[in-house]
Amino acid sequence: MNHTPARDVALPANDQSDGPIAAAWEQVRAGLRRDCGARTFDGWLRPITLGEFDHDSATVALELPSQFMADWVQTHFADRLSLAWRSLLPSVRQVVIRAGGDGARAPALSEIPARSEPDTPSVAEQKGLYAAQLEPRYRFETFVVGKANEVAFNAARTLAGAEQVAFNPLFIHGGTGRGKTHLLHAIGHEFRTRRPGAKIIYMSAEKFMVEFVAALRANETIQFKQQLRSADLLMIDDVQFIAGKESTQEEFFHTMNEIISAGRRLVISSDRAPQDLDGIEPRILSRLSWGLVADINQADLELRLNIIIKKLETLPDVKVPDEVVMFLAKRISSNVRELEGALNRIAAYATMSGRAIDLDFCGEVLANILRANQRRISIDEIQSRVSDHYRIRKAEMTSARRAREVARPRQVAMYLSKQLTPRSLPEIGRRFGGRDHTTVIHAVRQIEKLRAQDPELDSDIRLLTRQLES
Repeated sequence: MNHTPARDVALPANDQSDGPIAAAWEQVRAGLRRDCGARTFDGWLRPITLGEFDHDSATVALELPSQFMADWVQTHFADRLSLAWRSLLPSVRQVVIRAGGDGARAPALSEIPARSEPDTPSVAEQKGLYAAQLEPRYRFETFVVGKANEVAFNAARTLAGAEQVAFNPLFIHGGTGRGKTHLLHAIGHEFRTRRPGAKIIYMSAEKFMVEFVAALRANETIQFKQQLRSADLLMIDDVQFIAGKESTQEEFFHTMNEIISAGRRLVISSDRAPQDLDGIEPRILSRLSWGLVADINQADLELRLNIIIKKLETLPDVKVPDEVVMFLAKRISSNVRELEGALNRIAAYATMSGRAIDLDFCGEVLANILRANQRRISIDEIQSRVSDHYRIRKAEMTSARRAREVARPRQVAMYLSKQLTPRSLPEIGRRFGGRDHTTVIHAVRQIEKLRAQDPELDSDIRLLTRQLES
């Protein structure tokens, strides 16, 4: 296989005249690339730059952008580098591997080592193994900002573009279809624009898990670790999917530590806040909370209207009346992705059928979507409604009291939460004063049993259900 020639290395000003050193370094680099393979070379050895050559001690200095990388290369390649230098240039008696500058602070964007030919992907990237396959549409310029997402947006833009950031990692959480993935891709685009040679890795947590398991089976875990931990920007999407996967979490934890310790940037996304993630080790949750946690809330009406207007700018041939725009913004409130999908569907059907877009047309084309977007019921609403029905204080829903006049309404509320919301048992338990999921299971079974025996209780639950769904 033909490899891209090693790039030219500029010596420090006081050593520009030392041609043999520079020439030998080019040969050392070419040999390393040939012997170690593209993955290892691109991940760990390409960032090495040639420092000064001390003629008195016959010592050549090789520099890396962080102390972590310098230590890794020292441990794994010091002997090979020394041998390569001595075989090419016997006058070199010693090779020193060190971090550029003080090696202690997080590198600024301008300090991340540039790679040659930034538009040409590495061999590993060409194979699609760890490349940042960024969606061209997902940029900061195309992200519609509102109160629901402005904190996450500003944090993302800061991490992507600032020379130094006061937080690392950035943890973005929010429900499905609210723009988390859009922001991650936007971060990648901005980071790449500001530093074309930076190594960017974007992958879902599921891909992280699959790749790690594959590396274990192929006995290539070292290469896997090298690739991820050498990233200048690592982005992991939907981290909730590693829940319950112990070996994957172990590797994920160490990868996080290495990235953060090396001063590189880490972005994680999830469908819920760190404290609400079930089945993930406490030390990971603590690490995730260590940086900045930014949430993306459900889009309000104003934001949904702005999203539709922005989307219509990309569909100049589609004429959508204002009343239809307002109808869509009001009726499709679950997530932004579904809202955009509904607009695409209307445009496609109108083009194919030749019909004008009006309210009747929307109701016909979007019947299934509109049914699915009927008002969601929250646990808070259930607790309020049940408390009012049984004439107890809402605070009793989360209290430790076990008196029957309090415990039974609390069980009813837990039962309705399980029946009328998509929340998990552990999450329901947390919303009822931090109770265990087994308590929720007991409450659900108890109410199901009592409904069959107690017509009055069954009637109460039917009434509460109708009130909540109305």
